[in-house]
Amino acid sequence: MAGAVKSALEALRKESRGEWVALSSVATGGDQLFVAQAMEMGLSWYAILPMPRVEFSRDFDEIEWQKVEKTLEKAEHVRVITENGPRNDAYLDCGMETVNGCDVLLAVWDGDPVRGKGGTADVVEYAKSIGKPVVIIDAATCEARRENWSAFERGDKSLENLNHLPEVEGTTGGNPFKAPDAIFSFQRKCDHAASRDAPRFRMLIASTVVLHVAATLIAAAALAFGLSYIAIPWAKLACLAAALGVAVVLRRHAHSHDSWVRCRLAAEFCRSALATWGLPRATPLFQELDLPNVRGLTRSLHILHSRASAVQPVPMAEFKRIYLERRIDDQVAYYLRQEGRALPLFSKLKLGFWIATILALTCTATYAVGFTLNVEVPEWFRSTVYHFLPIALPVVAASLISLISINDLQRRVARYREMRAMLEGSRKQIAFCETWNSLERLVLRTERALLQEVLEWHSITSFSESH
Repeated sequence: MAGAVKSALEALRKESRGEWVALSSVATGGDQLFVAQAMEMGLSWYAILPMPRVEFSRDFDEIEWQKVEKTLEKAEHVRVITENGPRNDAYLDCGMETVNGCDVLLAVWDGDPVRGKGGTADVVEYAKSIGKPVVIIDAATCEARRENWSAFERGDKSLENLNHLPEVEGTTGGNPFKAPDAIFSFQRKCDHAASRDAPRFRMLIASTVVLHVAATLIAAAALAFGLSYIAIPWAKLACLAAALGVAVVLRRHAHSHDSWVRCRLAAEFCRSALATWGLPRATPLFQELDLPNVRGLTRSLHILHSRASAVQPVPMAEFKRIYLERRIDDQVAYYLRQEGRALPLFSKLKLGFWIATILALTCTATYAVGFTLNVEVPEWFRSTVYHFLPIALPVVAASLISLISINDLQRRVARYREMRAMLEGSRKQIAFCETWNSLERLVLRTERALLQEVLEWHSITSFSESH
């Protein structure tokens, strides 16, 4: 059986580039066999336990548990799934989390149906039901068969594309987070690519609104003032053709938009990981995230941080200083700058909307009263106030509201203020932390709030600007 497990692991290493990491529990039988073969091949091992060690040890005799404890000492990371609850539920949850966290499930199974909740049959069935690639080694014949193999990914194309981004000069050295220079450089080049290649989608979409408004105003002026110049229909046609051209450009640049979003996500995820690098253990920053574009990146960051935290401890005082100055203060300054850019534009557009709306109401009311009472007015007044402005001003007001929506100004201003308030509160709490546990909790809460803002941006940007 050991040979069959080893052969299956060797086949996987040959079929896919990159580093393989073993993920499993240490139950008697297949789990321990798998762990032994994985470590013999030089693979890193992440242990996943169904319950705390004291409870888990009750399922072993004394000699077996001593062996398990020695094995667990070799794990790069140990995660406990269930702190309380029925034992069978804990084993089932552990199996399902193993499936959720793996790229390929390797199961030693005799093919028999479930003999109790949380058995191999349950785990294999769950893996197949969600389309996870499965390698099943028959416990009797040692023959291996593969299922759902069309879903097997032989590489992470998104991560490969990020790795091939051009390096940025001067990225090494000066790394305040005690992370390897390679990771710091990776973050810098993703950030540089996102800043350099940021497509002006909002500007382009706004230009289509402006061009349609211009076409409408030209048509309204021609009707209201009786203009018959030959240039008028051509000017209106030019505005509409330009609006159509911008729309075509937007569709054709969808790929550059996706690349920009991917680079920005990678840069911000790396920024969060780097900001927590000095903690004594890797924080589960990305535990609940499963975005396809960053899955390989988040796993890599977590693995590398887990290894680094065990060998490169940073004194608490130094970590706090770095985190407060280089993370909290930098982010507060960033949100202040962003609010300073968004708020004036929001205020001007909103003021323009109210002016246009009130003028439109005034002109329309004047027209209604004058028409009802048959008031004599000059021709220019009739053409402008009665005919042109009641058409033009509502169109202008609607366009200003559209520009606020396109630029997401109202939400952005409110969000920037919320994030500043959150960061300032976190700063006060972190400054008074005296234990690693409390510091880790506050840092994790802060980073998850920052990541949530990034994910919110990702959802809005991906939907509203790329379609």
